[in-house]
Order: sequence, then structure tokens, then C-alpha cells
Amino acid sequence: MVDSHYTLDKSSNQRLDMEWTKEKVNEELERGWTGPNESCPYHPCHYLGQDCTYCFCPFYPCQDSQLGEFVTSSRTGQPVWSCVDCHLMHREGPCRYVAERVEAMGISDAEDIRLAVLFAEVKARFLKPGKALMVLGSTSGAGKSLTVTAICRIIANMRRSVSPFKSQNMSLNSYVTKDGYEISRIQHLQSLAARIDPDYRVNPILLKPKGDSISQVIVEGKPFGDYDVQSYYRDFVPGPGTEALQRNLDFLRLKYDHVVMEGAGSPAEINIYDQDIANMRAAEMADADCVLVVNMEWGGAFAYAYGTLALLKPDDRRRVKGVILNNMHGDVESLDPGVQMIEELTGVPVVGVVPHVQLALPTEDSMFFRDGGDIGQGKVTVGVVRLPRISNFTDLDALALEDVNIRFVESPQDLDGVQAIILPGTKNTVQDLKWMRQAGLDEAIKSRKGAVPILGICGGYQMMGTRILDQHGLEGGEGEELEGLGLLSSVTVFHSYGKRTQQVLGTTLPEGEAVRGYEIHMGETDRNGHDPLFMLQDAEGQHEEGCWDQSNMLFGTYLHGLFDLPAFRRKFLSYAAGEPMTSTGRDIADVVEENLDLLAEHFQRHLDEDFLRRILGEGRP
Repeated sequence: MVDSHYTLDKSSNQRLDMEWTKEKVNEELERGWTGPNESCPYHPCHYLGQDCTYCFCPFYPCQDSQLGEFVTSSRTGQPVWSCVDCHLMHREGPCRYVAERVEAMGISDAEDIRLAVLFAEVKARFLKPGKALMVLGSTSGAGKSLTVTAICRIIANMRRSVSPFKSQNMSLNSYVTKDGYEISRIQHLQSLAARIDPDYRVNPILLKPKGDSISQVIVEGKPFGDYDVQSYYRDFVPGPGTEALQRNLDFLRLKYDHVVMEGAGSPAEINIYDQDIANMRAAEMADADCVLVVNMEWGGAFAYAYGTLALLKPDDRRRVKGVILNNMHGDVESLDPGVQMIEELTGVPVVGVVPHVQLALPTEDSMFFRDGGDIGQGKVTVGVVRLPRISNFTDLDALALEDVNIRFVESPQDLDGVQAIILPGTKNTVQDLKWMRQAGLDEAIKSRKGAVPILGICGGYQMMGTRILDQHGLEGGEGEELEGLGLLSSVTVFHSYGKRTQQVLGTTLPEGEAVRGYEIHMGETDRNGHDPLFMLQDAEGQHEEGCWDQSNMLFGTYLHGLFDLPAFRRKFLSYAAGEPMTSTGRDIADVVEENLDLLAEHFQRHLDEDFLRRILGEGRP
């Protein structure tokens, strides 16, 4: 629904806006049902496949708290009814019904009082929760995340509205939404698969480990507090955790035809079964059917499936409608005897055997490089310091589009032969800098100043300076001052007044070529005379960002995603190669989009089509 023309402001200009909108509503009431309007330049302004009959909602402003809320107008500063999240009048069922009833009742004016009666009828008939499907895993790493991603894209391709959802995710790989909220990076990917703008509601609880069994808890996109395991389950889960789960799950089910939920770890962790809000309690709240995903590559897959189902409580086990054997290497038909036996033993059908597939998609966590070794076989070897608390390592994904070889570095010897060094983001700059000193990496990196380009991103940028002052003990002891690597003359101070989370666009300096990304960090860094690296634009305006010492090939920035567009990739790698390098010129977003389609096609080929139709149902009316 387009509500940008509405406000409670009584100015003459606003009255003209209201009159113009009323005329549009009257035109739509007279025209009747029209369906999608894909020729409209703003289609879809909400989601693919929407019904565009009532672009200007005849019920505005309904003031129904389930469909919208009052917000402050950015133009007038006055309260305005916003229904930007309402999908009720963008679905074919309610649009057809309203068009038929409008004709039968003879309504032709937006001010006809009978519209209020019709609104009550529409809400009672059509405002029903969407269908929820939950993807469980027999273990961590079973393939839940990519299964949810694939199913979201499959449903979106059916032209139904769909949203991912993970009530609780533990990850140091996060993303900032356009409104400045922090969510897990994998829920961002799943939102792209669903063809929706990422929103904090898809991941209402994000846990970011800080070390020593302490995690920062992000609730609805903003920092909530630090908890250890005991206090988290004792104090957080029964109150604010459960409330956030229920609130956001209810919202998404009203907004979307389908909600595809992802569990966490295993649903059969019997030591925390009754406190686990990430698996069966969430499924119960959503009245969700479930599928269980098992990773075939790890061996013992049938035992994992059998044991997981056996440990579920009877009511929870009845929710599981199928098992997906994922990441299969080798001959699929060789599994037939095992498939038949597991179905007989559990009474749950195997609804798909999905072969292993290699795609260019972001990963859930740092498991993909825990075994060491190099990634790629390109011309330029880039050494990435594998910090114990490494975060937002998806910054590196776009480097794989170029002629590079990525080496993960844990010791001074690992730096031999590298042509560039990257200090990535970290959840705890102070502690990871201390680890680097213990490993002898600090001196090894400093010795290469001026010989190879060195880039620090976020926490890595903070380490490159002369000093880090932690005034309030946010990353170490209160008032702790730590000497940095001294590569740059910059100084970082950690304050107590919060975290910066902001999407940005900008250009490289001095070239003026495009970059795109987001900032997500505690602390502020003073460049102390260095040239800025980027000119960035955010909601608050333009600002210079980062540090650049051209003569010594030193780069420091808070910009995550700096490699996503080709300009900075080319610039950094040209310094590494010692000569101008060409680039593929590809935007990582285009690569991800192509691979999401390939993932969906792959899963759709190997899942039981009848099962998919049954479990997804016919959708909402």
C-alpha cells in the first residue's frame, strides 16, 4: 500500500495530497479487480507476484495494530499511519473479494462509510497466519542454512510471499539492514533468496561470542546485554528471549504466505531440551511442520537420523514429516537399502537425497577454513590472519572472483611468500591483538611494512594504529590501554555509548570509484594526519573514512564489504602484484543471485515434488 501521501498534518499542501489520493482510490473502486501490474515501474514495491489492484488502499488509515502503526512523518514531523509492512491488500484473494463486494454494494467513493464494514469482513476472512515450515538438523553443519535458502527461493519462484526465520543464531558473521539493525549474515542471504529486504525480525536473537563463555546478545537488531551460558538460560530465555521469539514470529506469519524457519544445532540436545527456543519450542509456537536434514559426508547419517528422531518427545516427533539426506557424494542409488530401512524404523519418509554441490555463496561460519590450507590458485597470494575471534569474514568472498590465492595465517612462517596481508574483523580487538603477540605475528607483520600492502578491516584497522584505549572495559580490563602495531599513527578509543551500525555507499579516494558496504563496530578511530581511504554517504550525510598511507601501502577501514564492487579489489590487488591488475568487473551481489537460482534448481531436482506441494499447502486465500 502506498502511504507516502498521508499524514495528519493539516497544511494546505497536505489537503491537496489527500484529495489526489482520494481520486486515485475512487478510480480503483470503479475499475474493479485488475491483478498484478508488472508494467508499473514500482512493481513489486512489496514482493514479487503481489496483486496491484489496490495500490491506494481504500481502507487507509485502518489504524489496526496488526497491520500498521503510527510513525513520525519525515516531511512534517507529525504522526502518520504507516502500513508499509501490510500485505493484506496485496494478495489476490482479498483483492478479488473486495472488488466483488464493492460492485455488489455499489461503493464508488473512498469516504463511503460502508468500507469500514467491508474492512471487518476482509480481515475476518483473510487475515490468517501464513504456513510455517521448520528445517531441523541432526547436527551443526548438517546443511540447514542452505536448505532454508533453497526452499525460500523455490517458494519465491512460485510467486508466493515468503520469509526466512531463525529465532536464535550464534555467529560472528553479521550484516546491517538498511534501517541499521544487525542480523546474522546467513539470514541476510536467506532474505535475498526470498526476494525480500532483510529485516531484524528474521533473526530476532543473535549471539556474538566474546570469549570466556560470554556472548553479546543482540535482540531485534540492537545490543541487549552480555550473558554467560548459565545466565542466558536462567534469565534471558524464559523472559525477553521467548517474548522476542513469539513477537517476531507472529509478525512474519501475518505478513507472509510462508515462513521457512531454521533450527539451531540439533533439536535433540536433551540437556537443554525444555529451554531450547531455537528448535521445537519455536516449531510449536508456529505450528510448523518440520523436515530433518542430515549431512551424508560425515558418515553415520542413518544413525544421526534415527537417534535424533528417537530423542524427540512424541508430540515433537509427530511434527517431522520428512528427512533430507544432504551433501551426498557418490552413487545416490547405493543408499536405497538404508533409505528403506530408516523409513521402516522411524516411520518418517526420506523425501530427498541431495548430492554435494559447489556454489559461490556465503558460508554460515568459519568452519570452511578451520582445516587450514590455501583457497584458490591465483596469481596473487593474500595472507589473511586467522584471528581466534574472526568476524565478518564474508568480506573476503569477493576476492575469490579475482586471480588470487587466499592463505590463512596463524604463524610467522605462514607469511612466507605472501604478496599482501589482511587483518580481518574481530569480535574482540584487544584479546586478538594479544594473541597475535603471543604467536609472534605482530613483529612478522610489522617487518613487511612497505614491502607488501597491509589492509586492516574493522578490528584489524584498530590493531594497525599506535594505541587502543578501552575506557570502560568493553573489550578487556576497564581503562586498559594497549599498544597497537604502530603501522599507522591512528588511535582508537572504545566508548560506552554504543555500536555504529549503518549501510553506506561511497567512492575510493582519490580515484572516485564506487564502493558499497556497511559499518558495524564499537569504538572510534582518529586518523592522526593520514589521508582518508573512502568518501562515504550514509543516512546522516557524507564523511571521510579510513586511513591510507600510499608510500607504505597501508590501508585501514571500518567498511565491511569493501571488496564487493570491483574498484577496491583492483586497487588493492594491483599494489600486491606490483603492477596494474585487470578485474573481472563483477559485483558479488550478481554472483550471489545467480548462485541462489542454481541452488534452488539443484534442491528442486532432488526433493520429492509431491512432498513439497503437501508441506507447503495451497497458501493463504
